[in-house]
Amino acid sequence: MSTTPESPQGAGSEPDLCEESGKPRCADCDCSGDGHGGSASGSALTAVIGTITVEVFRYRPDREGGPWTDTFEVPYGTETSIVDALNWIKDTQDPSLAFRWSCRMGVCGSCGVMVNDRPTLGCETFVRNYAGKRIRIEPLENFDVERDLVVDMAPFLESMTAVKPWIVPGPDAPDGSPGREGYTQTPEQMLDYHSFAQCINCLLCYAACPQVGIKEQFLGPAAIAAAIRYNKDSRDQGDALRLPVLDRQDGVWPCTFVGACSTVCPKGVDPAAAVQSAKLTAATEWTKEFIVPHKGGHQP
Repeated sequence: MSTTPESPQGAGSEPDLCEESGKPRCADCDCSGDGHGGSASGSALTAVIGTITVEVFRYRPDREGGPWTDTFEVPYGTETSIVDALNWIKDTQDPSLAFRWSCRMGVCGSCGVMVNDRPTLGCETFVRNYAGKRIRIEPLENFDVERDLVVDMAPFLESMTAVKPWIVPGPDAPDGSPGREGYTQTPEQMLDYHSFAQCINCLLCYAACPQVGIKEQFLGPAAIAAAIRYNKDSRDQGDALRLPVLDRQDGVWPCTFVGACSTVCPKGVDPAAAVQSAKLTAATEWTKEFIVPHKGGHQP
């Protein structure tokens, strides 16, 4: 379907006025675009500078014929993000559109989508960067689609759980609770893992990784980075528990070091480096086991 923006951007119709300010909504008032209930898209449309064609991937599991594309003409301002554009579509054109979003601050990681074939966070990608072009928004690659832009996260969560992304207490921990005596940490020790701790589980690295699409059981960049984050944590004693998971056939070894996972990370995490670190550890432990069986490495 094709739609066009309504007043106040359109011509030939009476503008929708705010009850409090008497001004057109999404133009000069602070009514957030749909009354004073706080539309997610309204504030970004307070100064409309143009419209842009947005193509959105659509899918319903109960609809015959497979996926389709809907096209919308979306008004945008200087601060309109992809999330704002999607919310404008949902608020004014098609309330059935399904997508994930939450914080709009690049923290929660829930708004990951493909924008013109590139994995990106919808809240940190601005429509103005595509002025004069079309924007095509699709669900993240390498995931099954549940509905429209919503993907099935279950395989990712299984991989993440497998690497035990939490502090495994050692025998010296008085009661196994981080923060108690025995878990103090220097700034230098914190820096060992800090960069990997910035991951927000946005799944962009999985959408960018070619091996995720080929090896369905591949742990994937974020899960491996999480394992290394905790392995490097001085408070953690779970290395030996994570090693068999990392060293299995579909653990770290499918990675061919393309590096796309690190390129698309919105937080500067380097999952490719984590994978290589895990490979080195696994190879070292295998060598120890080969030289001195059951002394250096994990037992099968």
